[in-house]
Amino acid sequence: MTDIWLNGAFARCDGAIAANDRGLLLADGVFDTALVLGGRVFRMDEHLDRLVAAAGHLEIPVARDDLQSAMSALAERQVNGSIRLTVTRGPGPRGFALPADPRPTLLGSSAPLTPSAMFSAIRLDVSSIRRNETSPTTRVKSLAYLDAVLANHAARQAGADEALFLNTKDRVACSALANVFVLKDGELSTPPLADGVLDGITRRWVLAHTGEFGLTGRERSLGLADLAGATVFLTNSLRLISPATLDPSTIGQPDGPLTTLMIGLCQAIAAECGVDPRALGAAVEPH
Repeated sequence: MTDIWLNGAFARCDGAIAANDRGLLLADGVFDTALVLGGRVFRMDEHLDRLVAAAGHLEIPVARDDLQSAMSALAERQVNGSIRLTVTRGPGPRGFALPADPRPTLLGSSAPLTPSAMFSAIRLDVSSIRRNETSPTTRVKSLAYLDAVLANHAARQAGADEALFLNTKDRVACSALANVFVLKDGELSTPPLADGVLDGITRRWVLAHTGEFGLTGRERSLGLADLAGATVFLTNSLRLISPATLDPSTIGQPDGPLTTLMIGLCQAIAAECGVDPRALGAAVEPH
C-alpha cells in the first residue's frame, strides 16, 4: 500500500528515508500537522505559510508549491483525518556543518480521523523538564520532540494525560502537544510567543475570534497561580479545544463560554471544509 508522500509522489513506507538524512540523525528539520475534513485542509494557507517560514528560519530551502502539492494530494486521498508534512535538510556528510548544497527531503503522511479526541478533556501534570524559551526551536515545530516524549511518559505514569511545561523563568509555556489558554472573568489569556510558545494555528483562530463570543483575548505571561480557579483549556489542530485540569482526581467539562467557543470553531471548520466535526462524532457539549 502506498501510504506516504515522498519528494513529489506516493511511495511505500519501507526504504523511504536515506540512512544519512539529517532529519533522522540530527533532528534537523521541521513538520506540520493539519486537520482535513471533506478532503479539505482547515486553514491550509496558514499551515503552509508557517511551515515555509519555519524551514526558512532554519535555512532549509523548500518551495511552498511543493508543500501545497503534497498537502492537497494527501487531503484528497485521506478525505477525513490528519496530515503531517515533514521537511528535513536531507542527506549530508558526517558532522554538524550545514551541507553547501542541501537537498531537502519532503515526507508526507496521513492518518484516519479520531473524533473522540476532539474537544476531549485533558488531565495535566507539571513537568520537571523546562521549556527553553531562548532556543529558536521552541517557536517552530522542530523534529526535536524528545523532551515532550519523555515529559508525557512521566505525566502518564503520574496518572495524568499530558505534560505541562514551564519555561526557565517559571512561566507557563505550553503542554507537550498544545497551546495553553486561561479563561477568567471574561478575559482569555495565553502565553506570548517569547515565553517559548509555538504559534499554533488553532491558537491564532481563538485569539482572532474571542470578541465574537463576548470575551477579551490577550497574550500575557502566566504563572501556575493564574491557572487556579480559572477555566483552562488547550488548543491544537487535531484535538481543537480541550478543557484541562491540573487536578488528577478530576476531569474538566466545558463551561458556557468555552462550549460557545467550541461550537464557533466547529462552525468555522464547516464553513471552510464543508463538514462539521460534530457530524463525524466530535462531542462538544458535556455528556
